[in-house]
Amino acid sequence: MPLISERFRGFLPVVVDMETGGFHAATDALLEMAACILCMDDFGRLKIAETVSVDVAPFPGANIDPRALDFTGIDLDDPKREPLPEKEALRRICTPVRKAVKATGCQRAVLVGHNPAFDLGFYNAAVERTDFRRSPFHPFSSFDTATLGGLAFGQTVLSRAAQAAGLDWDSSQAHSARYDAIKTAELFCAVVNRWKILTGM
Repeated sequence: MPLISERFRGFLPVVVDMETGGFHAATDALLEMAACILCMDDFGRLKIAETVSVDVAPFPGANIDPRALDFTGIDLDDPKREPLPEKEALRRICTPVRKAVKATGCQRAVLVGHNPAFDLGFYNAAVERTDFRRSPFHPFSSFDTATLGGLAFGQTVLSRAAQAAGLDWDSSQAHSARYDAIKTAELFCAVVNRWKILTGM
């Protein structure tokens, strides 16, 4: 049986998306976080095993640019929001990731993202700010679906790359962390699975 621990040099790919109050990880609020944990089927194809998401309460003194809220559509006063403090939000995301790393025999998780430097920067800033221990993610390695989408489908924008890969896209749901993480995960799986068909790897 193919093992995911043997596919990516001992890394477990976990697709992460962050929605934030701006572009600066050190000063701007983290507002939503989602992660899709991937697994491998009996034929060696990647698929989503589990998706976890959480609303995040802005840390004390955090900057929130109104233009960022306009872009994401996040309403901080929405009664459906149930935000957790950053440390609890990190725990909500990282606990199932850590369990999956152990269960699959992998060494660490590696963050997969669409332009992942952004997401990894906000993740690492929150980890440092909260003194969060035992993070399962590699601190700087990542896989970029913008690059992979450009390679495989000639598209680097998530919506266009997803549609070029034959995936559904609902613009009304875009820019929520959960939806974007799922679509990024589906895109990553599509690229890796097509590569397997082409090369056997």
